[in-house]
Amino acid sequence: MKIVVLDGYTLNPGDISWDALKNLGEVVLYDRTPPAEVLERSRGADILLTNKTPLSGEVIDQLPGLRYIGVLATGYNIVDADAARRNGVVVCNAPGYGTTSVVQLTFALLLGLTQHVQQHSDSVMNGDWARSADFCYWNSPLVELAGKTIGIIGFGSIGQKVGDVATAFGMNIIGNSRTRTDQSHRDNFRWADIPELLAESDVVSIHCPLFPETTGLINTENLKRMKRSAFLLNTSRGPIIVDKDLADALNNDIIAGAGIDVLSVEPPRPDNPLFKAKNCIITPHIAWATKEARTRLMQMVVDNLAGYLNGNPVNVVNK
Repeated sequence: MKIVVLDGYTLNPGDISWDALKNLGEVVLYDRTPPAEVLERSRGADILLTNKTPLSGEVIDQLPGLRYIGVLATGYNIVDADAARRNGVVVCNAPGYGTTSVVQLTFALLLGLTQHVQQHSDSVMNGDWARSADFCYWNSPLVELAGKTIGIIGFGSIGQKVGDVATAFGMNIIGNSRTRTDQSHRDNFRWADIPELLAESDVVSIHCPLFPETTGLINTENLKRMKRSAFLLNTSRGPIIVDKDLADALNNDIIAGAGIDVLSVEPPRPDNPLFKAKNCIITPHIAWATKEARTRLMQMVVDNLAGYLNGNPVNVVNK
């Protein structure tokens, strides 16, 4: 059985092992695959694994021997799942592996906005503290989280864990989700629609999937609903935010700051307006990328494939 990995470098740049996958068949591993080479590299594969390399219906239709596509991620929009179903190809994804790491970066971004740790460290290293007439100083406002309200858009597994950490900081929680699960165990929580959540939150954190109804959700109109002192966080999907609208809101002091791990186009174009926006922290889509999370992802990818080969497929997205 031939297993082709089209873009393995992002999952594993060399710090974890492919051995468990190699135990399941002959593995052909590519670090990256340009779009023009996807079809040629996929020919003869029984199994295809992809992270962000698209597998279109046109490509899938030309691979009669293909039996299984494993997505090295939770989102699977890069695969034409309907075309795969039509060709009898099972598609599996890997949900949940990165939850704790995403939550961790969410608060790293928030603490960066409220404490300005790197900015103050750079100032100290530049000699500002040594020259200070006082025993301490700060060059940006410092914000305490206790008593503040965090609005969480998308209150699924990640959103709920963000709520757990926010509770530990002494924050109140407003949640919004397509499905309102029982949260009666939280005495600092209430549900709200989007306009109310935006208007009443000191921090808005996005954890919802990318659907037509969430694409462009954070636009000029909705940004104007937020407090001028509020912070916006996005560790979910870039197109949920209209980049230019957010840049304008930051530059015109409509909101106080933003911490984002995702952009509408990745890698971004060099003229993305957020690169010149005030008080904006941007990380290169790394919330999922701790070694621990990637190790869990690797194991889940192997387990998914092993389950399929044993006649018990799991995490199938195109049933």
